[in-house]
Order: sequence, then structure tokens, then C-alpha cells
Amino acid sequence: VRELVEYALISGDLSSGFAGSSRAVQGTKAHQSVQKSLKAALAEGEFLAEQQVIYNTLYEDFEVIVEGRIDGIIKNETSITIIEIKSTYADLNELVFDEKHPHYAQAVCYAYIYAEQNSLDSIQIQLSYYQLESEELKSFIQKYEFAQLKDYFFDILDKYLELFILFRAWSIKRDESIKQLCFPYEGYRKGQRDFVVAAYKTMREGKRIFIQAPTGTGKTISVLFPAIKAISENIVKKIFYLTARTTHRQAAEAAVNIMAEKGLKLKCLTITAKDKVCLKEETNCKPEYCEFARGYFDRIKYAVKDILTNENTLDPDNINKYALKHQVCPFEYALDISLWADCIICDYNYVFDPKVYLKRFFRDKVKNDYVILVDEAHNLVDRARDMYSADICKSEILELKRSLRVNYKKQGIVKALNNINSYMLDIKKQCTDNNYKVQKEAPKEIYPLLRDYIEQAEQWIQQNFQTEYINLVLDLYFRVDMFLKISELYDSHYITYITSSKLETSIKLYCIDPSYLLQEVMKKLKAGIFFSATLSPLSYYREILGGCSEDYTMRLSSPFDKENLGVFIADNISTKYNYRADTYCSVVELIRSTIIAKKGNYLVFFPSYKYMNDVYDIFKEKYPHIRTEVQNSAMSENDREEFLNSFKINNHETFIAFAVLGGIFSEGIDLVGDRLSGAVIVGVGLPQICIERDLIAEYFNQKNNMGYEYSYVYPGMNKVLQAAGRVIRTETDTGIIILIDERYKSIMYKRLIPGEWLEHTVVKNPKDLEKDIDSFWKKSL
Repeated sequence: VRELVEYALISGDLSSGFAGSSRAVQGTKAHQSVQKSLKAALAEGEFLAEQQVIYNTLYEDFEVIVEGRIDGIIKNETSITIIEIKSTYADLNELVFDEKHPHYAQAVCYAYIYAEQNSLDSIQIQLSYYQLESEELKSFIQKYEFAQLKDYFFDILDKYLELFILFRAWSIKRDESIKQLCFPYEGYRKGQRDFVVAAYKTMREGKRIFIQAPTGTGKTISVLFPAIKAISENIVKKIFYLTARTTHRQAAEAAVNIMAEKGLKLKCLTITAKDKVCLKEETNCKPEYCEFARGYFDRIKYAVKDILTNENTLDPDNINKYALKHQVCPFEYALDISLWADCIICDYNYVFDPKVYLKRFFRDKVKNDYVILVDEAHNLVDRARDMYSADICKSEILELKRSLRVNYKKQGIVKALNNINSYMLDIKKQCTDNNYKVQKEAPKEIYPLLRDYIEQAEQWIQQNFQTEYINLVLDLYFRVDMFLKISELYDSHYITYITSSKLETSIKLYCIDPSYLLQEVMKKLKAGIFFSATLSPLSYYREILGGCSEDYTMRLSSPFDKENLGVFIADNISTKYNYRADTYCSVVELIRSTIIAKKGNYLVFFPSYKYMNDVYDIFKEKYPHIRTEVQNSAMSENDREEFLNSFKINNHETFIAFAVLGGIFSEGIDLVGDRLSGAVIVGVGLPQICIERDLIAEYFNQKNNMGYEYSYVYPGMNKVLQAAGRVIRTETDTGIIILIDERYKSIMYKRLIPGEWLEHTVVKNPKDLEKDIDSFWKKSL
């Protein structure tokens, strides 16, 4: 009932105030208080509270099921009254009777359903507002004939079904186009047909599959094509294409557009972060500042209908065009459109992150006929750890306390901050000489203190919403609220660690193993396809991403001619941290030997900025005539673009770019053809040793005795494989990969080397490397 009337009658601003996390609890208490008082005041008759109703009807060729819970019913000999209770902070004197308001419409809908099911000719409605601060009550009472209620109810239902009727007609056209759609290319690449068949089978069976498919397999089209086919066969109802990078989102959009050119009709929506699509200079959703938030709900239904009637490509450009036309917030507009989209391209967090996931799709525990296609799935491991972790820092508490204590010293919010700050001082003393403390138990002592802050902050915000400190209070409020939400997930997959220094003390609830929580999300979905060029070893990724032994795995070989890639391993140099300073000159000479045989563009990857910069300085000093560029840690988007633009086509001079392994230039960039002739990878990509990595290692050592592999080796090798994957992007590309580290000759790393690298050449010195690379180029060109 609530969904029905809110959709049909909602109006007003996008954001008109603050609703705290305890608001639902307050509402429940208000309901109970009013119900108790109504029952006590009843002189005769019967009072019934919380009465469940379900109404099923056939209307406009739809089976419509409307259900809800009536707050109260007063039954006596002469009349029956349906009661709807609402709690509010508003001044009761300002509330007026409004028959078109969603609150009153809820009561009318309940009255119609009750009257229809009990054959009543007339019924009374009472809408009661409970003022949360004064605890006063104001009620509006109206009597209706059954015919009036029926007209009112079906008028609302007409408004609700308007887009459903439009979408039903669209679905028929969509499904007809899908049935006629053939694979959009002349033929399948090597292994691609197997990929498509496996993805389709997984969706049909409602399972999960983890696929390692090298560059060139055509991963994007190989998952989207069968998923779209599954829509027309009623196997899935909606596709979520999840990725972490803009370039991959664009690849998914391009794949849908290619199929559209072949006759596909599909509503494909791309959801972009609010800050990137905001039409204002500052992202501020207050209606007094933003005209796109002001009156948003007055215009949104027409805006949604307009774009769905006229567009299939619901990308950021089209979203912004129609958002300007209808003066609505483009981000919220995209979310409202998502209900009607067949395919949604978005970041991982819109499905998995408890802070921002799309509640309209994944709130309930029921299983939906949705499929998720998880691109570059290896990235989801650390992203999931971040999503399901939370921390609180003493500096934030202290800053807000100092800001408020002058004007609000005697108020509860300052006392709450004092208590949290005192607790943080106490736990600071518990830290060891290493300035940190680790425990498996949750820090339950701080939870009541944080809940007190939440309660006090909500009261303060209601009274001081226009003050200069409001943003500071809100920022901490949302951080504390998220910390408490994450605390509800805390179990054996978590660890608590406290860090302390002279300037800061923090408590972190760290999700070491996100597999269980990812699995819980997957229970709400029909199927999941996890794919990447680097999911090695598959058993590790299946486990850590929430899979189980019943889930499918698949490993495809490269579709490219193995003769196009030359792999050379210098396995007599140790790049371990303590030996790096001794390797600078050797690495410089290996780089020089790599480029001497062929002019072109080269990338050299290092495990850290310091190692990279030290080698770069020596290289520039020794070979100043060679054009070079070096990545820095504070590059803007323009800087990144200029860096990539340095990789010229048909370059007649040698260019070397020095970059960091695992950074922005080692994944998600396409340097096709002779824009990249080769890559030198220094080291095995091990993440830096830190508390969190050591905690992961300790956890998995206890679980399966694979701690070092899970925490360091596998994530590190993934960086290596991603960086190497920059070299060969198409079937006509030719290039070389040089791996520098003695660990590549160990059994552990040999098992992680892709099959197409097995015929590599081991080199012991720069002269051998120069000669072998020269031989490769002469044979290949």
C-alpha cells in the first residue's frame, strides 16, 4: 500500500530534511503509544491493532496484489473506523487535511480493501499525527461511501500502472528483437563459443561460474550476448553488468550498441557516481541551493516516461540531456529509471556495498531473477574488504568536540563526544610498543557510546540544521552510523585492530574474509558470472569471492598466435626489499637491452615509487638521449591522459614510460598495435607488508595453511599478469614481456605462469637478453 500511494502521489523536493537512523524506532514507539491511548479511550466497541490485509485483483490484464498492515481499526455497532498513524517533528498547527497526500491515501486504500472484503457500504478514516517532541496528537476524521473509496483506489492504481503498461508493450518488442538477434560478429574467436555457452548454461541453471579468459577472448560480448538471450526466454529479468573502471563500462556500452545496430532493442542504463553527473558546481542536494532537487518529485514521473518512450541508450549523455529538459537531479533520475531498465551498467558497490547498494532491488532476502556479470572480478576481492570494513578515528571526535563545546557545552551531544574521546584515550594505552593492538572480539564497549552519539546528534540536528557546524556533525554521524551497521555483520570473518600514534588513534572493524557476505548477496540473485583475464588460481578466487565447490570454473587459453608474444625471464636478480639497492644498475642495463633491438614504446613496471624513481634517475643519467616519462603519485586526469598520449603510433624514436605495478597504468588501458612494443616487469608484485596483509595471512594460515599465498603471492601475481596483459591487445599485436626476479624459477610461481608463457626464454645477463630479443623481432616482423 505504501509503495502504491507514494509512487502515484509523491510530490515535493528531493531532500527536505534529515531522517535519522533511529527514526523508525521512534515511529514504532509512537504507533504503540497512540494505539494504547486509543484503546484506553474507547468507551464501547473493539479496537484492533496491526491488522494485516491482502487484496488480489485482475486489472488491465495484470494480476495486482496489494498488501499492508492497518495501524488500527475501531469497530462498534454504528461504524467502523480505519486508523492510520504518522509520527512527525512538524508543528501540529501547520498540518491541514489534504485528501491527495500519500498519508491520507494510505488510509483510503486500507479503507477500500477492508470495505470491499467485508461488504461495507461506508467506512470512516482517521489520520492521526503524533508529535514526537510534545507527544501531542492531532487527528483528521472523514467518512466515505464505498463507491468513493473504489474510485479513489483505482485512480491511484491507474497512476501506478501507467509505466507498467508502457513497459509491457516495450517488453514484447524487446523480446521479439532478442529472439531474432544473432551473435553480432561473423564468427567466434578461439574459445569464445565455449565461453558463451558456459555463461548461458550457468544462467539457465541458476548457478555461478568463475571464468579466466585472456585478453582477446571478447569477454564483454561473451557474457552480455547470452544474458540478453536469457531475458527473452524468461530465464532472467534484469542484467547487472558490474565493473570498477570507466573504460570497462564504456566497453559494455559499446557491446550493447553493436548488438543494437544488428536490431536489438534493449533499455541499457549506465549509473555514474553522483559527483560526476551533478549539474551544479557544488554537489549540494539541499532544495534551497539546487533547482534540480527542488520540486524533483513533481516532475520525475514525466521525466522517466519521456526518456523511456524515446530512448533505449540510457547513458550519462542522454540522462543529463533529459535531466536538464525536466530539471531533475541526473543521479536520482538514473536510479528511478533503473526500475525499468533491462540492463544496468554500474560499479560493484551498487550491488555489494552496504552503504550505497540499490535497495530497491536487493533490500529483501527473496531471490530475484537477476544476473550479475562481474567484469575484472579479481578487483572485487579488495573492494569487498573495503565495503565491509569500517573505522572510527579519535581526531574526528576531538575536532567536533572542540567545535561544539563553546556554544553547546551543556548539551548531550558534547557529553556523548566526551565519552567516546575518553574511551579512545583508554584504548590508546592498550596498544603495544608496535603502536597497535589486534583482537578477534568486537569492541562492544564502544557501541553504547556511539549509539548515544547517534541519538544525541539526531536531536541536535533537528534543532540546529542551519548552523555552521551542521556538516561536521553530519559527517561524523554518518561515519558512526556506518560503523554500527558494519558491527552488526561482525563475526569470525572479522578482526578488530587498534592503531595509535602521537596524532591519531583509530579502531577498525576489518573484514578479512568477505566471501560469506558476498555469498549472502548472491543468494538474492538468479546467477552470477565472474570473469577476468587474471583469475589465477581459479580455486582461490572462487573461494574468496563467495563461491563453493558446486560452482563452475572455466579457464580459456589465449586466442592469439603464441608466436606474437616473446616472454623473457631474468631469474638471477633478487628484487626483494633488502636487496633492491644492489639491483639498480642491473635493472637499468636490462631495460636498455630490451629496447635496443626495436624502436618503439615500452612500459617498465616497478613494485614501488622509490624503486622506480631510483632506477629512473640512474637510467636518465646514463642514457639521457632516450625519451622517457615517469608516473607520479599525484597525477590528475589530464596528467594521465598526457602520459598515455606519449605512446605514439608509428613512433620513430624509442620512448620508455616508468610506472608502478598495480597502479593506474598497469590495468584497464588499451595501447593497441605499435603503441606498445613491450613491458618490463620488475618483481613479483607482492603487496607492501602491513598490518592488514599480515592479518589476512594469519587468518588463512589457520583456515587452510595458505596465508602467505592468499595475502601476498596471489594478489601480487595478479598485478604482474595485468601489467603483462597491456602488451598484446589484438590478434595483430606483437610484443615482448620481460620478467625480472629470481622467484620466477620457484615452483610456486611457475604454477602461476599462464600456459602461453611456458615457452619462455631464461636470460642471465643483458647481452643474452639483447640477442634473444633481437632474434624474436627478426622472426616476428
